[in-house]
Amino acid sequence: MMAKAERMDRAHYSQNRKTQSGTTYVYVDGTAVRKLQTAPAGRPQRQQKPSVSPAARRNRERALSMNLGYVTFLTVAAVISVLMCVNFLQLQAKGTKLQKEVTSLETQLNAAILENDSDYNRIMTGVDMEHVKDVAMNQLGMVYAKKSQIVTYEIEDNDYVRQYSEIPAE
Repeated sequence: MMAKAERMDRAHYSQNRKTQSGTTYVYVDGTAVRKLQTAPAGRPQRQQKPSVSPAARRNRERALSMNLGYVTFLTVAAVISVLMCVNFLQLQAKGTKLQKEVTSLETQLNAAILENDSDYNRIMTGVDMEHVKDVAMNQLGMVYAKKSQIVTYEIEDNDYVRQYSEIPAE
């Protein structure tokens, strides 16, 4: 009787045995043994296709074949599709270019606005308004407007008024 450990070893390992003719046989004990494959019991029977009438066969062949008109249509459709794709890519590139140009112009505008504001502030701080008033009144003969010379208008929006001609006296 074999010991329990020997039985486990035999169940998990393959063993090589040589016969007197020198041929080596490999076998495996246990659950890893391959199952024998048996040959099929005869020729497999072909399934017969249902018979199709000649008219149906011709219709199927005609449907599968491509005539000149169909090939021309597909060619024209493919060319139009390619042209549309190329046009789309060109428009997209043009849009990107214009967007970059707008961004550049906005940057230039902001720089010009900042420069103008700084120049205006520099000029306004350099002007003595009391001196301007003195020169206007004493050298140029300007005077303040009298109450009778002031005409008040009401406007509907908060915009300014331009005077293009003399205001009629009442």
